[in-house]
Amino acid sequence: MADEPENKKVEDEALADEWAAALEQQEGDASGNVEDDWAAAMAEAEAADGMKVDADIQSASFENFETRGPTSVPGAPDLDVILDIPVTISMEVGNTQIAIRNLLQLNQGSVIELDRLAGEPLDVLVNGTLIAHGEVVMVNEKFGIRLTDVISPTERIKKLRG
Repeated sequence: MADEPENKKVEDEALADEWAAALEQQEGDASGNVEDDWAAAMAEAEAADGMKVDADIQSASFENFETRGPTSVPGAPDLDVILDIPVTISMEVGNTQIAIRNLLQLNQGSVIELDRLAGEPLDVLVNGTLIAHGEVVMVNEKFGIRLTDVISPTERIKKLRG
């Protein structure tokens, strides 16, 4: 037990010596040019990172998007790629909200009142987005719609934003 304080004293002295050496080294470094030391350390780190990154670099190949036809803008990708994508066009006569209780009571001959007045134009929706207004017409004994007002792309974007 008498040795314990002696061991602690030796450990404290060794620790104090380490701190003194570190402080001396720091003072010596401060007297030199810190910017040169920093630049050297950064150059060393970049060299180490560069060697590691260079080993991982692989060449990649990209499809060449050529511009052609009237649908393309010089330097832009070919839009023909998306022109054949199908979209859903629907016409909305009007809408309303009812409770499920009332919905379950509907049967053949029931009338649902809509929020639109008779003679008011229908909404033309593409994938659920309003793009135009129109009126119902008959074409070869089938229903059709004549567009009366097409919403400009800038107006559509404004509606999407808020």
